[in-house]
Amino acid sequence: MSVYDFKAKTIDGEEISLENYKGKVLVIVNTASKCGFTPQYEGLEALYQKYKDQGVEVLGFPSNQFAEQEPGSNGEVKNFCQINYGVTFQLFEKTDVRDENAHPLFNYLTEKAPYKGFNMNHPIGKILLDALEKNFPSFLEGNSVKWNFTKFVVDRDGNVVERFEPTSEPSEMNEIIEKLI
Repeated sequence: MSVYDFKAKTIDGEEISLENYKGKVLVIVNTASKCGFTPQYEGLEALYQKYKDQGVEVLGFPSNQFAEQEPGSNGEVKNFCQINYGVTFQLFEKTDVRDENAHPLFNYLTEKAPYKGFNMNHPIGKILLDALEKNFPSFLEGNSVKWNFTKFVVDRDGNVVERFEPTSEPSEMNEIIEKLI
């Protein structure tokens, strides 16, 4: 099994197979427009622009599961990303990424790349951990996605290689991406 065994609907409602990305290095990330990590859209777009000609794709999956930080419609999400961050990478429709209604892709990703903790050197690391412990303690259980902007790097064969928590900036993926391209 690999990420190519999954399908998802683009933000414009077209169902596609992730097999369309066979042979590419992928960064799969759950996103939100009203989050402290939302500025990572800028870093994700920069990463995409830097590596897209070398076979790298960024796939964004907006989710409203984390303190309702993605309340808009798919159209509103798309417009927000394009207007505020110039996003040109592929966005998908709003998706659950954890719990019983999670998209199977995210169940697969979190199974293959377990949670290893937040980067506590990140300015928001301790704040995020404290907020989760206080308000959403169940989010810290198991390997599920913990918050917006959890990033997964997938190699050209569809294997999950690495997981980067929200407390990792997109640029921190450069080294692993360069090894895979």
